[in-house]
Amino acid sequence: MYYVNNERNGERVLDAATNLALEYYLLNEKILDEPILLFYTNENAIIIGKNQNTYEEINQDYIDEHGIEVIRRFSGGGAVYHDMGNVSFCFITEDDGNSFRDFKKFTQPVIEALHKLGATGAQLEGRNDLLIDGKKFSGNAMYSNKGRLTAHGTLMFDLDTDVATHALRPKEDKFKSKGIKSVRSRITNIKPYVDEAYRDMDIFEFRNLLLKTIFDVENVEDVKQYHLTEEDWEKVDAFKAQYTGNDAWNYGANPAFEIKNSARTSVGQIDFNLNVKDNQIEAIKINGDFFGLGEINDVEEKLLHTPYKRQDLLNVFDSIDLNFYFGKISKEELVDLMLS
Repeated sequence: MYYVNNERNGERVLDAATNLALEYYLLNEKILDEPILLFYTNENAIIIGKNQNTYEEINQDYIDEHGIEVIRRFSGGGAVYHDMGNVSFCFITEDDGNSFRDFKKFTQPVIEALHKLGATGAQLEGRNDLLIDGKKFSGNAMYSNKGRLTAHGTLMFDLDTDVATHALRPKEDKFKSKGIKSVRSRITNIKPYVDEAYRDMDIFEFRNLLLKTIFDVENVEDVKQYHLTEEDWEKVDAFKAQYTGNDAWNYGANPAFEIKNSARTSVGQIDFNLNVKDNQIEAIKINGDFFGLGEINDVEEKLLHTPYKRQDLLNVFDSIDLNFYFGKISKEELVDLMLS
């Protein structure tokens, strides 16, 4: 496995739009002969899941006031807050056809590293969260494209949870389904749980300890690395300009819909936003924090102009590989939500 250091001209890259563009470049264009591990830390930013409605996930006034970036990633899942107390990890490898949604496979090396630092209670719970004492310190997501897979997550070492609480505006039913009242009560930092000798570390010292533990070396210099070239960075810059540095991608359209049906389902949050005219779907947008392999607009296109009737909707979903686009969910559950 190669570690990719995201320094550019000797300077750490702390810009979320650049770091997410780098991740996508490594996934799609930089094919190495072994898997890749990337760590990066971002200055204040909210990272939105691919299928989410940005406007419904953030507190825009607070974000504008505090200069927080909003960046959409290419994987599903929910919105997360990043600052200089957080480090993100990303494993990039060949897609073997069996690993998508297998979060245990990719989080286990991180969990084992945290255990060695003293955070012995760290564990994977639910579909994609890492918890200590029932509180979340890491959210994880995946994206697969062209036979390659990225599994990435956050590690809240000393994140400002007050800012996270104010900047994010998650749906109430997400917390009702978990029996938890607020963002603040649900998240925690890793710092209080590691051995006392490690609690004065900054985020980069924490990252280096994780690196040495994962690669089983005494010194960071002994970690096997791929060094990015200026040609690599130019391609990253081009992707940033087209996507992660572009408000059209990060926010997208927010049209007014007549029908908005949302629920916490077996695969996560799903929102159906519809305009129906003469009992036929004239406009549709599907949002949520589910993990799908396919592009959700494929599903939207199949549903467009379909009669807004149960059997007609069931017939459309019969022609779609639901596991590919949503996960393990039945057509009946989706149609019930659309018509609720």
